[in-house]
Amino acid sequence: MEEEDTRPAADRRKYLRAPLIVLKVKLEGGGRSFFGYAKNISRSGMFIASVNPRDPGSCFQVEIPLPDPLRRKVVCRCEVVWNRSFSERGPYEPGMGLKFLDMPQDVAAAIDEWIRASSEEA
Repeated sequence: MEEEDTRPAADRRKYLRAPLIVLKVKLEGGGRSFFGYAKNISRSGMFIASVNPRDPGSCFQVEIPLPDPLRRKVVCRCEVVWNRSFSERGPYEPGMGLKFLDMPQDVAAAIDEWIRASSEEA
C-alpha cells in the first residue's frame, strides 16, 4: 500500500515539476521564431519567462533542448493556457504557461523520472 503524502499542498505541487532550471527554448509560429527561457517543466507543460508573452489560446511548435541526464531535443506543439504581463509592483515574473499538445509518451515518462530523481536529491 502506498504511503500518504502529508506535505502541504504547495510543497506537493512543486515536486510535480523539475527544480528550477533555465532552458533556452525556441518557439515557432506565424512565420517567426522566438527564444524564451523555461523556468520549470513537467510532463504536461512548462512556464516560459518572457516580457512579451503570447495570448492564451495561441498554438505553436516548441523546440526544447533537455539537459543531462535526458540529453535530447524535443519538438512538440503547445498551447498558451495563461499569461502574465510585467508589473513593477508584482512579485511574479512575466511569462506564459504552456500545455504540451503532442509530447511523445516516452519523453513524458523520461521527464517524470528526471523530476522524481531531482526531487529526491533536493
